Amino acid sequence: QVQVVESGGGLVQPGGSLKLSCAASGTIFRVYFLAWYRQAPGQQRELVASITNTGTTSYADSVKGRDNIARDGAKNTVYLQMNSLKPEDTAVYYCRLSEVGGTYWGQGNQVTVSS
Repeated sequence: QVQVVESGGGLVQPGGSLKLSCAASGTIFRVYFLAWYRQAPGQQRELVASITNTGTTSYADSVKGRDNIARDGAKNTVYLQMNSLKPEDTAVYYCRLSEVGGTYWGQGNQVTVSS
């Protein structure tokens, strides 16, 4: 059984920064894709950023230039550094891990950007 646990969310003022972390534990085979998604109230879940096992990254246009995704393969951990945060970044952020045995999601972590 694989568990995915996120941390690092909270309340931040516009223009501020937050770093989200996502750690996976359990019986994990080869991880080939890690990603962060977010879902705002009344909206569909959207992909924010992703990184493959070869280090290829991709970002949503709305966060490009502000966010940075990184992974620690040895620890099965993925991070999302969010900078210059805007009120429209407010959402529940979810971590996704895809490995040979399946795809797993974290429980979600609230990020609120407000003055």
